[in-house]
Amino acid sequence: MVQRVAIIGAGVSGLASIKCCLDEGLKPTCFERSNGIGGLWRFSETTKSGRISVYRSVITNTSKEMSCFSDFPFPDNFPNYLHHSRLLDYFRMYAEHFDLLKYIHFGTTVHSIRKCPDFSASGQWEIVTEANGEQKSSIFDAVMVCSGHYAEPHLPLDSFPGIRNRFKGQCLHSWEYKDSDDFKGKRILVVGTGNSGGDIAVDLSHVAAQVFLSTRSGTWVVSRVSNQGFPLDMVFTTRFANCVEWLLPSVLASRIKRKKFSAWFNHENYSLFQQKSQELHLIVNDELPSCILCGAVVVKPNVKEFTETSAIFEDETVMDNIDVVVFATGFTASFPFLEESVQNVCKSKTSLYKYVFPPQLEKPTLAVLGFIQLTGSIMVGTELQARWVTRVFKGSNKLPQVSRMMTDVSKEKELLMKR
Repeated sequence: MVQRVAIIGAGVSGLASIKCCLDEGLKPTCFERSNGIGGLWRFSETTKSGRISVYRSVITNTSKEMSCFSDFPFPDNFPNYLHHSRLLDYFRMYAEHFDLLKYIHFGTTVHSIRKCPDFSASGQWEIVTEANGEQKSSIFDAVMVCSGHYAEPHLPLDSFPGIRNRFKGQCLHSWEYKDSDDFKGKRILVVGTGNSGGDIAVDLSHVAAQVFLSTRSGTWVVSRVSNQGFPLDMVFTTRFANCVEWLLPSVLASRIKRKKFSAWFNHENYSLFQQKSQELHLIVNDELPSCILCGAVVVKPNVKEFTETSAIFEDETVMDNIDVVVFATGFTASFPFLEESVQNVCKSKTSLYKYVFPPQLEKPTLAVLGFIQLTGSIMVGTELQARWVTRVFKGSNKLPQVSRMMTDVSKEKELLMKR
């Protein structure tokens, strides 16, 4: 029977996992390699530690009303959308209120997680950790991996001829970007129009000589402020809207969404239009359209190649005297501490049952949490995952047979390929 549960990481997923373990009468031990909680949301001035964190100007894309843990609302005096420092304050309040900190081993790195020799019978794991230069091996009945999917920067330099051997300017990934202080008066190209790319382009436009924003396939931009001044997600992220979307044919649902997203401004006029054949890609940014309208940000297509000082785009236009290229090209998951057989499955969330459980383990005693991207808040999703996982560990809930889980995984992969 599962009793001792190891939790890897004290970010959003890790905190929810500790709480849910306690709710189910399990004994959690959380390992956090840094010296504080919050994970990605704990801002760091430098990148020397190698820890991924937000940049200085980050504000949440989901409102506090739609983001809180179910049993701990945000304080009334907090704004609807939160600066990352306020969100971290909330995590600290949550941890202190439920007395979670005593279960966290800070400054502790997890080196390896391996099945015990009798795993097929016991389901136990041997975990090797290091703290203060000393390694320790411990046995746990179950493991909750909460290290998130922002693990390693995805830097596809091979897709941009000339960037390695010709371009003389500065190159960095968005995770290395902290603020605009070092970029005053420079000509900057931001590659990628996800939320980070849009945010960084706007942030830089206040000090740079010129910002170019390169998009491969366009994006839909929406404001945090929706109908009658309410937060966007309070208006559109509803059970009714979700039900309607599932009932309608996909073509009609897509057409309704495009019309809704176009209500703010005509994306085609801003070179951000997505073709109808593409899956809808959405970012939340209140300032980007204004920055484009006043010329502070110029939208360009995908980069074809780089020269020593220039970027040549797929429409054959050339932008000269580029000083800096910021790659806002996302992240890849990495679980180097897992044994190879499990690591290979966990690298792709679509290989996990419901994006959580490796389906072919003899015992369902390892789960990956927070390895998802949601319409709404990650906090809400990971709390539900943690509830389910701890109940599976306890035996209150059962997973289907392996064959059924593998069939479900295959169907999810097929749907993904279609999209």
